[in-house]
Amino acid sequence: MSADVVVVGAGLAGLACAQELGRHGLDVQVLEAGDAVGGRVRSDRVDGFTLDRGFQVLNTAYPALLAVLGPDGMAALDVRAFDPMVRIRRHDELVELGNPLQRPTSLGSAVRLPVGGVAGKAATGLYAGACVAGPAHALKHREDVSSAEAWRRARIPDEIVDAVLRPFFSGVVLETTMTTSRRFTDLMLRMFARGRSTVPAGGMQRLPEQIAASPPPGTVRLSAPVHEVGTTKVRTDAGEVSARAVVVATDPWTAAELLPVLEPASRPHGVTTVYHAAPAFPEAAGMLLLDADRSPVSNSIALSEAAPEYAPSGRVLVATSMVHGSGLPDPDGPEVRSVLAALHRTDTSSWEQVATYDLPRALPGMPAPHPLRKPVRLGDGRYVAGDHLDTSSIQGALVSGRRAARAVVHDLLGG
Repeated sequence: MSADVVVVGAGLAGLACAQELGRHGLDVQVLEAGDAVGGRVRSDRVDGFTLDRGFQVLNTAYPALLAVLGPDGMAALDVRAFDPMVRIRRHDELVELGNPLQRPTSLGSAVRLPVGGVAGKAATGLYAGACVAGPAHALKHREDVSSAEAWRRARIPDEIVDAVLRPFFSGVVLETTMTTSRRFTDLMLRMFARGRSTVPAGGMQRLPEQIAASPPPGTVRLSAPVHEVGTTKVRTDAGEVSARAVVVATDPWTAAELLPVLEPASRPHGVTTVYHAAPAFPEAAGMLLLDADRSPVSNSIALSEAAPEYAPSGRVLVATSMVHGSGLPDPDGPEVRSVLAALHRTDTSSWEQVATYDLPRALPGMPAPHPLRKPVRLGDGRYVAGDHLDTSSIQGALVSGRRAARAVVHDLLGG
């Protein structure tokens, strides 16, 4: 068994890498340990519900999507957009906040937000405006401090941080102390303001499936775990596969096991997502609900209100995420149900738990300082790809895969 290039892992980075290599005429074999493509982006079907393995969204402003999917790719994914408003619970009161770029009438919601005062809101607006309106490359070259420190330096009041920024971004970076690099959260603020948060009608796994459909049939081999990576070959249960180059495109912890030359992987950030099936209720809305009252719940959404295909007719699928920290209660226990009742403004006693996904390694951490571009070349025909080399996001995974492919193409084909 042989190929020009072996790619280890059929997650987003590995698939984007294989796609780009194939465009340059290279013979590629993608070896995936799991039973389907996607890596950490997978979906299950349970009793008529579509359950993503952890609450994930596809932001339409990710630049890499166009490069990977092509001009008609988003239409083919058949995405469903969330409501651009978010609802925040603070001191047991609910307030709604909107994105004026997507819904101009929501501009007043920020003015009416009962925290921060005029000066604090102005400071927050200036910070957000600089992230949204300025060039992206300027954000990438800002002094790299933690998000918490960047907000402090911008004179954003603690009460705005605790009421809005921390609840929102904790669900993005999966940590509450906001040690994450401000370069990443600044870029994500720009993405969320400029794009829409969506999910494909068929579940998040439709994204890797669509990318996997572009290389020639037979490129991806499932249930083919790689146990050892050499300079010109890999070892699998079925024997060795030789290649001119090998790209390891697994999660960072598996990559470190296969490639001891790599620096130790960063501390993982974890999340637990519980899915509930609820009867239809009047307050169900496809907007993200955030809890600023320091409960175990980070966010919750009546997902099928935004994407009706996620639930059978007459039912509502609710996705609730809890960031890992000092300890979590029962995801379906009374404490969590009480918070959900307040957030969704309905009785939750009849809700049925459909599934719970406990994901201790959902994302690689990005504590500041965090380089946005780590090397993909390891030498001796070995390369690495994955979101841990760029940013812990769908965008980062796709970019890293394409970067690794370009490096291979340059080294094998020249130019």
